[in-house]
Amino acid sequence: MTLIVSALVTLMVPGISRAQGNGAASVGNMNLNLKKAIEIALAENPTIRVADKDIQLKEIADKEAWQALLPSVSASISLSHSIQVAAIKTAMGEFKMGADGTTTATGGLTMTLPIYAPAVYQNMKMTKEDILLAQEKARSSRLDLINQVTKAYYAALLSKDSRDVIQRSYNVAKQNYEVVDKKFQVGKVSEYDKITAEVQMRSMGSSVTSAETGLTLALLRLKVLMGIKTDIDINITDSLKAYEKDLTLAKAEVNESELSNNTSVRQLDMSQNMLERSTKLLRTNFLPTVAMQLQGSYTSYSNDNWNVFKYKYSPASSLALSVTIPIFQASNWTKLKSNKIQIDQLADTRTNTMRQLSMAAQSYRKNMLTTITKLESDREAVRQADKAVTISAKRYDVGRGTILELNQSETALTQAELTYHQSIYDYLTNKADLDYTLGRE
Repeated sequence: MTLIVSALVTLMVPGISRAQGNGAASVGNMNLNLKKAIEIALAENPTIRVADKDIQLKEIADKEAWQALLPSVSASISLSHSIQVAAIKTAMGEFKMGADGTTTATGGLTMTLPIYAPAVYQNMKMTKEDILLAQEKARSSRLDLINQVTKAYYAALLSKDSRDVIQRSYNVAKQNYEVVDKKFQVGKVSEYDKITAEVQMRSMGSSVTSAETGLTLALLRLKVLMGIKTDIDINITDSLKAYEKDLTLAKAEVNESELSNNTSVRQLDMSQNMLERSTKLLRTNFLPTVAMQLQGSYTSYSNDNWNVFKYKYSPASSLALSVTIPIFQASNWTKLKSNKIQIDQLADTRTNTMRQLSMAAQSYRKNMLTTITKLESDREAVRQADKAVTISAKRYDVGRGTILELNQSETALTQAELTYHQSIYDYLTNKADLDYTLGRE
């Protein structure tokens, strides 16, 4: 019995070390069920907020993409002082390009407007795909959190029910000891019976302590995943037996259409769409771009002082239409080839992922089928063990049985009840993993 409870405690500890840090939510004492636990976790767990902020960043990037089509405006101001200006020497004489020791002031405004920019158009479409991928990653975070909280909740139920079973067994052992002790005091039973009953009681007392520790750790992990303070008292009125009616048979085979909603598969499909869009973006390196530029400036030449407000300025303006045609750049072809290899890699990754997911889903379903088949036997074992306890107790009362038979029957009942609860827990956790694998929300 102690080994069983210790195993439960061992299962709880690694989960706590892998869970999220404590959240800031404080909700006081609460009665908790699975639906409420999931709702609180989705509202308070930091990983969900991080995923939502990632979507916001992608939406900002989408705005930046189409803003590249808006005109850009820049201004410039410059002062240039000529110490010695250059001269043009010709057969007709020497002509200086200004006067030595003078200052030239220039102020200008430039507006550039893209007319045809294929790279920008493809980049705008790529940011749309990136937003969808970020949304799917956020969905993946939610599904993963729901899966963890669900299994942590079931683990808490298993610890709670196991604690209750062991507590009941301890109470029975204590009652048996009190009865045996009274009989020993009047000389109706041997000291061996008293010692055996006392050992059974103390052993079950130790198991109760271990079961309480296991329940505390299970609730601690659940609190951490929910993102609430660990000093909040949680009262779970639920039990694993209440879920027995939900145990249903399911076919073991899994087809590809069932896995299409899996978050890993969806992310791979979206990544492939982005790589295909990236191919189109790379091909824009072979296309021309057209832009229009409007410039206006005021310039004052050959000033012999630094008072720019007294200079005489002359305006100038120009409108230019530029067409840039790429002729040859070797890296463009290399990038296309690299992109093609990445697409092929992603296709192979998807194939392998589908196989692994199919195997996992079939494993979960077969485990569920096995559990349902086993549960009927476990239920009957509990009924028979309970009957055996009643019979052994009556036999001991009339002096036809031994204390050893009584202890063995009680231990068998406790073991049968623990196995029964474990079977329901195994089904529920396999179903939770199956729902996660199939992308069910």
